Amino acid sequence: MSAVVVAPQPFLRPMSGLDLPSVIQVEETSYEFPWTLPIFRDCLRVGCDCFVYETQDGVIGHGIMSVAAGECHILNICIHPDHQRRGLGESMVYFLLDIARQKQAQAALLEVRMSNSAAYRLYIKLGFDEVGIRKNYYPSRIGREDAIILARDLTTGS
Repeated sequence: MSAVVVAPQPFLRPMSGLDLPSVIQVEETSYEFPWTLPIFRDCLRVGCDCFVYETQDGVIGHGIMSVAAGECHILNICIHPDHQRRGLGESMVYFLLDIARQKQAQAALLEVRMSNSAAYRLYIKLGFDEVGIRKNYYPSRIGREDAIILARDLTTGS
C-alpha cells in the first residue's frame, strides 16, 4: 500500500501590512515592472479590498480591488509563476467580483497590458468585454505600452 500526499490548497485571506514583504517578493518575481511598496501601502491605507493567497510555505499571490460609485476596479492580480496555470488567478477574480456585488457594484473594470495575452484570454473567458484603450499606460522596455480596458456587467450571471 502506498500513501498519497496531497498538498493543502492555497487559501485566501485579507492582506495585512505584515504581508507586504512577501507580496513585494511575489510581485517582483512575477512582473518586469512591479508595483512598489508605497503603492501597496496606499491600497491598504485607503481601504481597498486586498487579499493574499497563502500556503504552508507563505504568500503565493494577491489581488487588489477598489469599489466606489457603483463599480469596482480590479487593480492588481498576481500569482507567483511557480503557482500559475492552476486556476488561482481565475478564482481570485471571481472572489473579488463576489465582494464587489456584495458592495452593490454594478460593473467591473480593469486594464491589461496589450502584450499580456494570457491575462487577456482569462478576462475574456470570465465575461469581460473590451471597451477601450489607455494609450501609454504601462511602462515598458521601449517607452510605454498601451492598456486594453475591459469591463463586465455585475448585475447578471455569475
